[in-house]
Amino acid sequence: MNAVAPTPDTYRSHRNLPPVAGLCSFTEAMQPGMGVERCVARLKRLHYAFKRLHEIWIARLTAEPVYELKMAFSLHAYYAAEHVSALAKRVGEMREPPLGLDAVPDPALEIFFDEIRAAPTTATLLVGIYEHALPALAAALARYRHDTNLLTDSPSVRVCRFAAAEVNDLLDYGRKAVPCLVNDALRQEQSPWLARLTELLTAAGELDGSQPPGPLPARLHSARPFVFDPKPRRDERFPDPYNMAVHAEVFLYDEKFAARDKTLMMLYKRLREIDVPEMMASIIRETPGKPWGYYLDMTRQLWDEARHAMIGEVGFVRLGLDWGQLVRVNFTWSLALNTQLGPRERHAVLYFIEQGLMPKTGKRYEWEVGRDSGDEFSALGQDFDWADEVLHARIGRDWFVNTFASAKDAVAYGDQHWSKILIDWKAYKAAGLTQHYNWWPELYRAACARWGQTPDPRALAYATSYEVARADLKKNSASAQTPCSPPNKSSSIATPAISASKTSSRRTRSRNCAV
Repeated sequence: MNAVAPTPDTYRSHRNLPPVAGLCSFTEAMQPGMGVERCVARLKRLHYAFKRLHEIWIARLTAEPVYELKMAFSLHAYYAAEHVSALAKRVGEMREPPLGLDAVPDPALEIFFDEIRAAPTTATLLVGIYEHALPALAAALARYRHDTNLLTDSPSVRVCRFAAAEVNDLLDYGRKAVPCLVNDALRQEQSPWLARLTELLTAAGELDGSQPPGPLPARLHSARPFVFDPKPRRDERFPDPYNMAVHAEVFLYDEKFAARDKTLMMLYKRLREIDVPEMMASIIRETPGKPWGYYLDMTRQLWDEARHAMIGEVGFVRLGLDWGQLVRVNFTWSLALNTQLGPRERHAVLYFIEQGLMPKTGKRYEWEVGRDSGDEFSALGQDFDWADEVLHARIGRDWFVNTFASAKDAVAYGDQHWSKILIDWKAYKAAGLTQHYNWWPELYRAACARWGQTPDPRALAYATSYEVARADLKKNSASAQTPCSPPNKSSSIATPAISASKTSSRRTRSRNCAV
């Protein structure tokens, strides 16, 4: 008796278990799909798109004034870096070495991303990224999963599925963020440029090259070479960015102050970490030719530091305290490093700081303060901050120390270049950039009111500035400054007017690190 040969419609798995390991149906698995060569060509374009988006977010982060966008660019750059790495790994599995991933896959795509990088304003940058580049990337990822065979190319499908999930998150962010800063008048004004972006994608045969190409349009904003701006800028909630009136480290390590009061100073320290992404973006931008693992790890650290700043922000919001009114968050550290040192020297200072956070008197001490304060959020934030800094110390060892004969030489190099930075407390005041107003008593009173406690007179009288003691707690020769009257808060975006000099609430030369 002859058995009836199964057909795709009649074939069944054992007891109807999901076929093909659950990847797809038999019908889908039998589709011809794309061969390896076509798959690789498309994957390379996806890789190029993520790599260029990473570059754009990093290149525009430092000089972007809006705090929320600095934070978002930090996260989005990290997502992109992860997907660059995953796509490169997949291409390398497909008979590709040498990979050729540094080659530009299409001149129209190159101009497309150059145009977005050169967007003249924050608003146009957001439209370029979140309404043009990312939708094109999402469509390309969807087409790849539609056009390839879900069984034979399963590893690529998985890479694209993970990428698509996070691209959708970025698109959701863009849908919420763009209307906050973009109006119809701006769209009308920039309509020739926005049309040019569409034309460039058409000329490239869409982002993935799946469509017939068109004629190559000319450059508009990118006709002039892009110049990276290393000077940090802040929005109107940072009206006094040269203010160095409140020495966080002296307060934190003074045993007479209560742990709960110290948590307030640690929130300030965390929020102040906004300057680390500003500085690290300049290192990444100005350090070409490294393996991608370097950029991935450095961008992870950059994102962690942005996350630490938001822990400080959330902590203030949780207490019902308006940090924009009560706290003067400075940018003297990122400004000084970005304008006075080269990228390798900046990395040296960063590594030197990270190493100082490892002893028990570093990040562990801050966690203990949070724990002892009874504030669960403070303990939680410091717990993760400590864990992140252990990772960052490892990143420094992997990518910085290995360029020296020994770890001791790397530390000495960081110490040497840290000593070269000039952050001049008196010069900022003499130039009229700040009055170094002591904002601490006002913040402390407000916090005590929220806590329902009477302010400690000793904490209320705290007036030690960075004129008197550096962040490493070594005393300067100058005496403590008399608290100044509050400065005029009407200023908006701060643009550095003089070369920075050196002492920083973020700088450390010993166990008492400010990072």
